[in-house]
Amino acid sequence: MGQLEIIVVLGGLAGGLVTGLTGFGTGLTALTFWLYVVPPVIASPMVVICSVVGQAQTLPKIWNVINWRRVLPFIAGGVLGVPVGTWLLPSVPVAAFKIFIGVFLIGFCSFMLISRKSFAITFGGRFADGVIGAIGGVFGGIAGLSGAPTTLWASLRGWGKDEKRSIFQAFNLTILSIALVSQWAGGLITPEVLRMTLHALPGTLIGVWIGRKLYERLGVKGFDRAVYIVLLLCGFAMIYFSLRS
Repeated sequence: MGQLEIIVVLGGLAGGLVTGLTGFGTGLTALTFWLYVVPPVIASPMVVICSVVGQAQTLPKIWNVINWRRVLPFIAGGVLGVPVGTWLLPSVPVAAFKIFIGVFLIGFCSFMLISRKSFAITFGGRFADGVIGAIGGVFGGIAGLSGAPTTLWASLRGWGKDEKRSIFQAFNLTILSIALVSQWAGGLITPEVLRMTLHALPGTLIGVWIGRKLYERLGVKGFDRAVYIVLLLCGFAMIYFSLRS
């Protein structure tokens, strides 16, 4: 196995570990490794495929705790928001947009980690959840950041650990599956993408399994801190890759 394949496996392992632990975060974690050895046109579809596989791997573990009445507004909003974001894409400076979101994530997550405050926002009900899902969909259409708004909002709702994770995972799996079908239809899933993905998947599967075991050991506060730390690191990664491109 050459250096390229080793880095691809390590990226899959890191992305899978974060996904198994928190229910999201494959993309920016794995891209930290993959963009050093493969171009974005290959790395992006790899992220989508590995994310879907990682999400599907742990879905049976949370299936029985999914509250569909709570999850469906997020999903419905996200599905509606993705084409809006895609439509806005030509008029939005993507690098600047990512830097803005990155700065927000760093500031917000740093505050939550330092203050250790807990919130239980209740206003808006399912309508507000749907609006947040739509914002996530728009963000996904513009820059592939569909999970950030939903993850932050669910973390502030005061729900339990399993309930939060079920929302992260059901929402992200739905949006990513739509993205996978779109990329396949658009001819982006090339033989080279599939070849590199086959190298990444063993690391992804092992990482997800380890992350899931760590998740089972966390309490509610420990899970919240893990989520904020992952989002904080994602914020730094967004800024880094936006400035580097």
